[in-house]
Amino acid sequence: MKRGIAVLLSLCVLVAVAYFTASKWAIRHQTMTFYDATRDNRPVAVDVAVRRDKEMQASAGMITLPVAILNHGNTVKFTEYSFLANVFAARGYLAMSIQHDLPTDAPLVTKVGELYVGRLPQYHRGVANIRFAVDEMKKVVPNADYDHLTMVGHSNGGDISMYFAKMYPDNIKKVVTLDNLRVPFMTDGRFKILSFRSKDPVFKPDPGVVPGDEDCEKAGITVVQTGYQHTDRSDRGPEQVK
Repeated sequence: MKRGIAVLLSLCVLVAVAYFTASKWAIRHQTMTFYDATRDNRPVAVDVAVRRDKEMQASAGMITLPVAILNHGNTVKFTEYSFLANVFAARGYLAMSIQHDLPTDAPLVTKVGELYVGRLPQYHRGVANIRFAVDEMKKVVPNADYDHLTMVGHSNGGDISMYFAKMYPDNIKKVVTLDNLRVPFMTDGRFKILSFRSKDPVFKPDPGVVPGDEDCEKAGITVVQTGYQHTDRSDRGPEQVK
């Protein structure tokens, strides 16, 4: 009888611990759409990922959430980087994945010989989306650090991240890119940069985008060479890539 009670109590303790752990680390996702009146009410959809316990602490004024902005690649949706959003949310970040492209937007094109192969309009649009989404999120989640952003992006989203950092370096804490190809890294050392590179026969960075080893060491840039393909760096890719 005593042995049975002891086993039952042990099971109860394990269940309680499992419940507490699951509740503590539970991540909430919510998609919101804001409308930018300055751009003909352009819809800007944002998927937010945040740990519930951290969100409650921030709401109570106990902490200020760090903020990570996730920028998708061309033809990939903003909701297709949940593996990254969850990584940041699990570490206490407010992770914001922003939809930059709309079906009515002109397709991304390559114009050889032009600055950033003719994609500067898309970068400006991405920067405007980020600034607008941040301003709107300040109203929804005020207790977050929107002045020191961690910018994250894949492919064209990585270029948007790097371009935003060039325009607003004082608002950047770190930049993480997954195989950006067009916008050169900043090498003044004002913030740290982490970049995962692919081994892909089709998608290759333009000359001068990725600095050499010596410049990286001086500027606090970490470049990780991988054997994975460029298009595998979203939820669509194999598990081992993630």
